[in-house]
Amino acid sequence: MHVFVSGRISLDLAGTLKWRRDEPEELLPDGPSAAGWIVEAQLLTQPPRLDGADAEAVRRLRELVYAAVRVDAPRRVATAELQALADPPPVRSVLTAEGALERQGDLVAVLSTVARDAIELIGSAELDRVRECGRPECTRLFVDHSRGKPRRWCGMAECGNRVKAANYRRRQRLAEQA
Repeated sequence: MHVFVSGRISLDLAGTLKWRRDEPEELLPDGPSAAGWIVEAQLLTQPPRLDGADAEAVRRLRELVYAAVRVDAPRRVATAELQALADPPPVRSVLTAEGALERQGDLVAVLSTVARDAIELIGSAELDRVRECGRPECTRLFVDHSRGKPRRWCGMAECGNRVKAANYRRRQRLAEQA
């Protein structure tokens, strides 16, 4: 199960390598896991058949996105490579005869869709709203759309609650010592 809390699909992809500073956790180690992420991200309705090379292509896009939008300097935008990934036709939204929405395409279309999202983010004022999670171990990026920009964590379930609980326990210990 993947987490989609970043506010942009390209940033959610960047979050599939967790804990980048300490002990990175790879969430897309192979083709089937990458295909699962694609479906969970609602990029395609049916999982594509992906192999190790395909998973590597997804991870390469992930790293291009992370390098281009990371919060700490310097940002490195591989403009030509990112544009080449964005140029093919994106995922197609198709309305079935039953009235259901299907998202159709292949890996190239998925990469195009995510690369386009990254390009739109990089080229917009929204890039200034990209933040890194305030939990020291977490390196997930997100767009802060909150009023006044006070958002500190990628999400409450994984990071926010843990930080708040740790702070509460620390305050309790200090109160007991006093």
